[in-house]
Amino acid sequence: MTTTDTALAADIDATCRLTGEFTLRSGQVSNEYFDKYLFEADPQLLARVAREVAQLLPAEIDLLGALEMGGIPIATAVSQLVGIPLVFVRKKAKEYGTAKLAEGPSYDGRKVVLIEDVITTGGAVRDATTALRAGGAVVETVVCAIDRSPEGVNPLADVGLEVRAVLTKAELDAARAAAQD
Repeated sequence: MTTTDTALAADIDATCRLTGEFTLRSGQVSNEYFDKYLFEADPQLLARVAREVAQLLPAEIDLLGALEMGGIPIATAVSQLVGIPLVFVRKKAKEYGTAKLAEGPSYDGRKVVLIEDVITTGGAVRDATTALRAGGAVVETVVCAIDRSPEGVNPLADVGLEVRAVLTKAELDAARAAAQD
């Protein structure tokens, strides 16, 4: 298991796995959906996820990059735990005010670890990585709560990102199977 909190997979699965027909950000249609807002809205469950994310952070990083919108609660909780500041990364730059893509401290020349909720194909992470790198950030790692990409596949290898996950879909499936026994 990826996480050291052995009950976490069962608790996340029971809290946020929905069944039906769902169109994912990638355009793929799935018969199940992990509604991360259901665990992010639960302070105890969010704290447990944040503790696991904190353990997966690489050494010597400057900033956490909180991806809009699902990565923000997790990254904020992790920032409070580890004392690393964060930047809030938008899907696109604001068209008013500061007109920034990322709010918070300057990330130019700084090592940023992205924090995301759920990764399937990595589209939002890929876009954020490209934009942050264009602004001078060094982005090499993303840590997510749930990696639902196919087992053994790094959906972000094309942009040179290492994916570290608290839980994989296989672990959530195993937790679901164990709960039904």
